[in-house]
Amino acid sequence: MKVTIVDIGPEEEEEIILRCRSLDDDMVKIINRLKQGGTKLTVYKDGGMFFVEAEEVFYFESVDQKVFAYCKSEVYQVKSKLYELLDELPGWMFLRVSKSVILSLNKIKSLTPAFGGRYEALLKNGEKVIISRQYVGALKERLGV
Repeated sequence: MKVTIVDIGPEEEEEIILRCRSLDDDMVKIINRLKQGGTKLTVYKDGGMFFVEAEEVFYFESVDQKVFAYCKSEVYQVKSKLYELLDELPGWMFLRVSKSVILSLNKIKSLTPAFGGRYEALLKNGEKVIISRQYVGALKERLGV
């Protein structure tokens, strides 16, 4: 896929043109994402319901049949399963890195090789997440490493 960005003058209207052979599921997701703006997630904490932007989430983790969203300083419960979140979240931003974790690629500060072919991701909030060896290849591909 080729991406072209053209600078325009202040008097010109911004415009997005998608050229594709067919309107597949990926293109429909892109169109919906552009129309909606940011992806808001419904999360829960202390009996309350909150709304957070997907960009605020560092990672999602499944623990004891429950899914949690880890933000900079808050942890919320999410009612969706991990596989459902993968369909809802912007695919360019999030990647499954183990059976129990979906990681925001924008929140990675550094990667370090770990024991057994795994990697450890240090996140911008200081937390560490282990990337399982079966997901390391996909992570490297997405990061262009």
